[in-house]
Amino acid sequence: MKDEDAGAQSKLAASLERLFARHTFGMKLGLEVEHALLDELGNPHKFYPCVHVAGSNGKGSVCAMVESVLRASGANTALYTSPHLVRFNERFLVDGVEAGDGVLLPVVAEVEKASGAVAAKLGREPTFFECATAIAFELFRRGGVQIAVMETGMGGRLDATNVLEPLVAVITRIDIEHVQHLGGTLQKIAFEKGGIVKAGRPVVIGAMPDEARAEIIRIARGLRSPVVDAGEVTVTLKRRGIDGQVITVSTPGTDYGTVRLPLLGPHQLENVATAVAAIETAGACLGREFEAGEVKRGLETVRWPGRCHVLAKDPVTLVDGAHNPGGAEVLASALPTIHKGPWGLVTGMCSDKDELGFAKALASEVNRAWVVPISNERDMPRERLLAAVRGAGVQAQESELRRALAEARAWARSCGGAVCIAGSLFLAGEVLALAESGEFEPHVG
Repeated sequence: MKDEDAGAQSKLAASLERLFARHTFGMKLGLEVEHALLDELGNPHKFYPCVHVAGSNGKGSVCAMVESVLRASGANTALYTSPHLVRFNERFLVDGVEAGDGVLLPVVAEVEKASGAVAAKLGREPTFFECATAIAFELFRRGGVQIAVMETGMGGRLDATNVLEPLVAVITRIDIEHVQHLGGTLQKIAFEKGGIVKAGRPVVIGAMPDEARAEIIRIARGLRSPVVDAGEVTVTLKRRGIDGQVITVSTPGTDYGTVRLPLLGPHQLENVATAVAAIETAGACLGREFEAGEVKRGLETVRWPGRCHVLAKDPVTLVDGAHNPGGAEVLASALPTIHKGPWGLVTGMCSDKDELGFAKALASEVNRAWVVPISNERDMPRERLLAAVRGAGVQAQESELRRALAEARAWARSCGGAVCIAGSLFLAGEVLALAESGEFEPHVG
């Protein structure tokens, strides 16, 4: 490593330590502080058009697909997602490449300075996520991007990203989640997610429960925002294997032909439909039509680590970010399409999740489970998660992550089974970090 690279990395580590300490300020929903922070920075979010994506499940995959297609069309793109799995830099992609330490360092420093000014003015320190979102907007301005794809954090209406006036809003499948912040019904949660819809700007609606769909449509009509139904996109599965899925994609106006999608799971077909609807809508707003070859190339080269992500083939070992009942149902439907045989589950969760709903959704596909802690202040006590998994009818035991991985993979080899690691994106990140360091060696061939 060059001396200047090492220096930048060291300085960034110190800055990020201060940034992560802002987690202690908790989660503050509202836009006043984010607007003030961006004012201090010269409102970088107004320098480029954005596609803004909210939802409970699938929003990250849709973001990744939309960005990949935009980049395949020749646009200079940006992508902001959360949380990161291994490195903070992962949250910020410019032209498909995560922000380097040397690029990130001055922006983090500038946002830190702006945060001090905002705290002095408003009497409240910006939170971690508010700062991270401001970092994204400023990074993308400095990167000279032509269009950005922005994923909400939690909710939408009061999410820090909702300072945007997006080119198009996109809402993916909605499920019961974060009830203490978003409400305990699908309608209430849809109301919060639908808060990203802006007057007169189109909104793409993915597949979702009728109750949630009706609320999004009500919001859109009130704002006179055109509604685009992703159900108008036809996605047909031709075949699938451990390396991806072969599909055909068409809309009322365009036949995109055969696409080799590298992402696994039947749910990704739904996400493809939403992404293609979003691309076509964005194109109409920009006054251009994306070529079929551009859409095909973007979908075939999309990357979205940690989601039905095969780490090893002997035995099959995959990691997924499913962390709520809806996500677990989607994962359960994917497992038999990836490996026909018994499945072991290594799981750990945050304490604000519905552990019993999660466990019940996976119980029909899982034969054994190992319950592990996650490295997060919101870690769910193992005895609580263990009780839920056993209550769902799955044989389970407590363990530590490294030991659980070794035991689960040994069990899978002994019975011709496979291993799934799921329950939290924080857990997925820990496993990917182990794989990168060689402490858990994947054998993807």
